[in-house]
Amino acid sequence: MTSTSKSSPYLHRKKMGRVPEAGRRYDAKFSPGREYLESLPDMMEARDQIQGAPVEIQQVGVANFRLPLRHRTAAGRLVKLETSVTGTVSLAADRKGINMSRIVRTLHDLREEVVAPELLRRVLSVYRRRMDSRTARVRFSFSYPIPQRSLRSGLTGFQYYPVVFEGTVDERGRFRRFVEFDFVYSSACPCSAALSEHARDMRSAYAIPHSQRSKARLRVEIAPRSKLSIEDLHAHCLSALKTETQVMVKREDEQAFAELNGANIKFVEDAVRLLYAQLRKDRRIVDFQAACAHLESLHSHDAVSVICKGVRGGMTGDFSDFRSLVC
Repeated sequence: MTSTSKSSPYLHRKKMGRVPEAGRRYDAKFSPGREYLESLPDMMEARDQIQGAPVEIQQVGVANFRLPLRHRTAAGRLVKLETSVTGTVSLAADRKGINMSRIVRTLHDLREEVVAPELLRRVLSVYRRRMDSRTARVRFSFSYPIPQRSLRSGLTGFQYYPVVFEGTVDERGRFRRFVEFDFVYSSACPCSAALSEHARDMRSAYAIPHSQRSKARLRVEIAPRSKLSIEDLHAHCLSALKTETQVMVKREDEQAFAELNGANIKFVEDAVRLLYAQLRKDRRIVDFQAACAHLESLHSHDAVSVICKGVRGGMTGDFSDFRSLVC
């Protein structure tokens, strides 16, 4: 430290010292004029400030920008939900960066829109135009409520489902829409059920087969010009797996749930095959992947399985984030 710096603390005035050159004050009344705004430096225009390798970046943007956005239910009712948005674009090799605030402003302009897979194309179009990018991607993540009626008592509660709407535009301008949907269900082990019955039959021993809370995550691609609602995906899961966990439960509901599980015992392999059989019948879905995790009560580890439709060049069974299926 030099003697000059000891006598000039820059931001704080010392006894017998000189007044700092930079005034530490906030002028709430200052309003920048046009000339002032145009004089502000913009680092995004710099062409000689790239650090590291001057190569293209595949994704750059913002993540978890939250907004209260409107969503339309299958019945036509509008609900406002906290929605987390991730928006990214590609960046050319000769550009230092993007103007992040343009992405944020684009997202904020959506505040009066109704979020749906059809909206994604418009958002991406604005992205590419404002950012002058070759590719773009946007994801809307939210928790979507669907009323659930109890099995026998007639009570009603709300089940919440993590949902993602995702849109992409590649370098050829091809637009694609995806939906991710999480569904929580109960899985009773067929092996344990059979062993329990054996114990009862052979030795009159009372036994309880093990079952577990389980989760399925669907990722589907919607066919061009087709519409697919969240309720449609919920109906597919319910039709395939049957044993969705319950919200409102009285004794008659709990008994019904035990009977429902007894009628629909399944391994994790059964779960993904049941989903496959259900999803492939829907022509609005051109491709899909289903990942399931059964959070074992017999073991301290989980049973997992992944299946895909098998479209050439499409989705694969490449899924490894099984921890995200813990529920």
